[in-house]
Amino acid sequence: MANPVPSAFCVVLAVVVVVYAQRHSQQESHIQYERVGADVTMKCGSMDWDSAVTWTANGTDIDESHLNGSYLILKNVDLTQSGQYSCYEGSSWHLKYQTYLRVGVPPKEPVLMCRSNNYPKGFYCSWHLPTPTYIPNSFNISVIHGTREMVCEKDVFLKNRCHIRYLQLFSTVKYKVTLTVTNALGKSSTTLTFDEFAIVKPDPPESVVAKPVPNNPRRLEVSWQNPSSWPDPESFPLKFFLRYRPLILDQWQHVELSDGTSHTITDAYAGKEYIIQVAAKDNDIGTWSDWSVAVHATPWTEEPKHLTTEAQITETTSTSTSSFMPPPTTKICDKGAVVGSGAVAVCWTAGLVLAAYGILFI
Repeated sequence: MANPVPSAFCVVLAVVVVVYAQRHSQQESHIQYERVGADVTMKCGSMDWDSAVTWTANGTDIDESHLNGSYLILKNVDLTQSGQYSCYEGSSWHLKYQTYLRVGVPPKEPVLMCRSNNYPKGFYCSWHLPTPTYIPNSFNISVIHGTREMVCEKDVFLKNRCHIRYLQLFSTVKYKVTLTVTNALGKSSTTLTFDEFAIVKPDPPESVVAKPVPNNPRRLEVSWQNPSSWPDPESFPLKFFLRYRPLILDQWQHVELSDGTSHTITDAYAGKEYIIQVAAKDNDIGTWSDWSVAVHATPWTEEPKHLTTEAQITETTSTSTSSFMPPPTTKICDKGAVVGSGAVAVCWTAGLVLAAYGILFI
């Protein structure tokens, strides 16, 4: 027969663990939001006002000067006072109350922008707050076309963006987009109303390349591609705006092109490095895109030729000849300066030696 004591003990232990876990979870989930600059009062759970308690902030004891009885008083709170606050009973240190204080501000009016970079498929709206609130915010967006509310699908990668598909092209009915931001301390909203054509703005041209033209010191050949996000350039062609300048100057030169994805610059300064960018726009509607990524190029320059002057030829010839000087064949002794037959013999002997030495180097 099994012993009932261990089984009963396990049941009691399990109940205690469950109760503790529930209380602990409730304590951790209790969050108190307060505005920057507010005066905050925290009560120690169900403890009486005159009970002896100890408060801690993030595990550090709080000075008694901040207590009014068992109440914790925080004056003019700021962001640094966010954290976990706990209240313990007397000297027993039994936890009686716990909360997480989040100090922040209500949201200001959000910044909302809607744009069609893939016309005629649809458009997207994106948003952000002009200043942080330091606490969690939730956003709600509604899109209405005439009397019909449209679905704004959340972007897969960007949390503050959603996409709307056009239900009807070339509509003269305006779109109305309202964005509301809410947090625990307040809410704010903003509204945009616009025509379908007004928000068309392509992405910048891609793969911009600039290179010199051989044998043309004042020309640069520039080419680019339509933005990959523009779905139908045949039915909705783009025009382009090219700007360029040498690095030594601040003033841009501009060329507007109604078709094609290339252009030859013909008035570049010879030998000067240029910076070049391109923008795009639908032929009939919308606004210009942002500028493309800048590219750099320098016009063709003729390589210098190595010329040989007559002086260089003379110098080369003289340095290439042998520096050996043969010994003189004339007399090498002055008989007038030498006395006696022995001295004459010495002179003749020295002459023969030098003659032989010279023959060896010929």
